[in-house]
Amino acid sequence: MAPSHDTVLLAHGGGGRLSQQLIEELLLPAFAPADGVLHDAALLNSPGQTLAFTTDSFVVKPLFFPGGDIGRLAVFGSVNDLAMTGARPVALSLGLILEEGLAMSLLERVVHSIRAAAEACGVAVITGDTKVVERGKGDGIFINTSAIGVVEHALRIHPSSVQPGDAVLVSGDLGRHGTAILVAREELGFRCDLQSDLAPLHATVQELIAAGLELHCLRDLTRGGLASAIDEIARAAGCTIELEEEAVPLQPEVRSACELLGLDPLAMANEGRMLVICPASEADTAMAILQQHNPSATRVGAVTHELGTMQRQQVVVRNRLGVLRPLDLGRGEQLPRIC
Repeated sequence: MAPSHDTVLLAHGGGGRLSQQLIEELLLPAFAPADGVLHDAALLNSPGQTLAFTTDSFVVKPLFFPGGDIGRLAVFGSVNDLAMTGARPVALSLGLILEEGLAMSLLERVVHSIRAAAEACGVAVITGDTKVVERGKGDGIFINTSAIGVVEHALRIHPSSVQPGDAVLVSGDLGRHGTAILVAREELGFRCDLQSDLAPLHATVQELIAAGLELHCLRDLTRGGLASAIDEIARAAGCTIELEEEAVPLQPEVRSACELLGLDPLAMANEGRMLVICPASEADTAMAILQQHNPSATRVGAVTHELGTMQRQQVVVRNRLGVLRPLDLGRGEQLPRIC
């Protein structure tokens, strides 16, 4: 299938509908996994153990933002991708693309941040590469990280494991990373003291596994937010998922910013939040563990039924009046250069 656009748009990297089209029309036909289902990390079978492998690139603007910076973001982002398979992070690669003229003091701050974040996650940076591009071609720093983790459980944490009747949980309030970036871009004229939710998730996932929970699917809610993640999972699982709009936890500053600027809070980026899908009978236990880490963790919906052959809409949102509407997965880019 040929791509539906003649040129690459910013929205192709935004986690919304155009991102999905780019993957489905160009990348999946070339590199599709055997089962055709994408996950945050790939599982590799090696003698004696199962490994998880992931890679990600980070192009956030500004490089330092309330609650974090591109260095911590690069480490936590890859660690969190591994965590969504239940893997324990072991090793990390680091690729730096630097722009000519970048202040060496700023680069030193980023490197120290990477080191501190890696130590906090118990992961070693074992290999890397550095390239420099001409002034005006790199916007300061771009970072690529790849990570390897060890899978030490027998669960199949994967979209294909999602079943009707499952509970849908989020690990905390949503949209703070996107809002923090928005605030840091002073040209938008929006002010608040909100910090990014940037945080590693692997320890929380390990607690869920240690509790013996039957985790069906995990997904970290990065670019595209809850909307993109839940849509991808519903389509991969072939199920309808119903969200309760009023149950979605939002800080007042996030809600206000989205209302003021016409943004969808369900599509706002996060960097320390995940979606947890598990049997409804285990939801209370999972919630208790999640709320130990973040009291705002909430049950936001349920997997209702398998799709019939004539059904198309796979995620619906119930508002406070009880009215159901299809989830609106935007085609454009809410906020570019977010992660």
